[in-house]
Amino acid sequence: MSRVEELPDDFDESLNLNEVPPQAAQDLPQPGFDAFAASNEIPFPINEERLKEVENDPSAPKMPPTMASVKSHSKEELLSMMNKTPLFMTDMENAGDEHGENVLLDALQAMQNEGTRGEVAQTFKGQGNEAVQEKRWIDAKEFYTKSIAVINAKEDKWEKPEDAQAERKLLRELEEASHINRALANLELGNYRSTTLDCAAVLKLNPKNIKAFYRSSSALLKLDKVAEAEDAVSRGLELDPNNKALQTVASKIADRKDYVQRVAAKRKAEEEVARKQKMVLSTALRARQIRTRKTDQPPEMEDAGIKLVPDPLSPESTVEFPAVFLYPMDAESDFIKAFSEMHSISDHLDYIFPLPWDTKKEYSIDTVDCFMETVTGGLIKAGKKLPLLQILSGGKVEVVDELVTVFVVPISKSSTFISEMKARKTG
Repeated sequence: MSRVEELPDDFDESLNLNEVPPQAAQDLPQPGFDAFAASNEIPFPINEERLKEVENDPSAPKMPPTMASVKSHSKEELLSMMNKTPLFMTDMENAGDEHGENVLLDALQAMQNEGTRGEVAQTFKGQGNEAVQEKRWIDAKEFYTKSIAVINAKEDKWEKPEDAQAERKLLRELEEASHINRALANLELGNYRSTTLDCAAVLKLNPKNIKAFYRSSSALLKLDKVAEAEDAVSRGLELDPNNKALQTVASKIADRKDYVQRVAAKRKAEEEVARKQKMVLSTALRARQIRTRKTDQPPEMEDAGIKLVPDPLSPESTVEFPAVFLYPMDAESDFIKAFSEMHSISDHLDYIFPLPWDTKKEYSIDTVDCFMETVTGGLIKAGKKLPLLQILSGGKVEVVDELVTVFVVPISKSSTFISEMKARKTG
């Protein structure tokens, strides 16, 4: 019975697999060498009728057999014939002939099932190891998966082993080796959850498998499951304190843990500052008797909002509000990001006027009225030169969604505006 070895972690990664060894280069066919022509074989049977259609010029030299076998078939026919060859097979369901048979495929499948269950599983595992050496991770994963499938198959279609006890031992070793090696392939492919599942399967078989702790902790770190990664690597280091690979990943986990803790601490501190600022602002608004209300669909104002300036944590700071000046008779508006409670409406109208779209020259500080809605849905005429604090305090008006809204209307149209607002309220 053959001995099972796990795939080593230190396989030679310095090999350039694209270079051909000198001796092997001497054995390669030279340029112009036609393997099929030399062996008098053709890759596909020649379709003589189709070939006559392709060779339109009777005086042209006759095609070599190899070229003729390709040219005498359509692209679809060539793909179909290639699919019946195991080397190029991509569709198993259509790999057979008109009777659904494929002798070459049957022979290969029969070869895979030759021997005991352990021997077949070991063959797949060996093919997986070869794929890993060449860094063909997808192929490696598939071979290890086949090995595991053979080991766990309920149907026993393989030869009976001469030594049942030795076979059971081999299968147990192969299962552990195939799972731990598939964990490597999954890790390289970025299948981190699958890596942890393979490692868990290994640790059920062998709780002291160091590679399982290493690959599991590496995958968990990639998933940013820092606590789980730390637990896995610490368990591994308990078994092998001097393991360099485990020490390296432990250091990475410690760095990530430190970073995560610093980010969490910063976020917590920011949340605490925001909570205190909100509490102080609420206290300041209550002290000023300014009513506020929020709706389910507040307007998008980016970072604009009610703020205490210059110190958000001092109730003695000045309150600033975002504000919008609406010109309802002309369907226009202006947004003011910071309207201090100490400033008046005219302070802002002074730099906003003249309005670029006011072709009739209806808007000036002396020719407009300013209105604000009351809590009950009515209107008040807001003094243009009064500080905003004096307008808002007392509870007659409210600031909705942190936005102060002022209607700016030409005096000549004020009565019309008031009538429309009353009609809207009663309607």
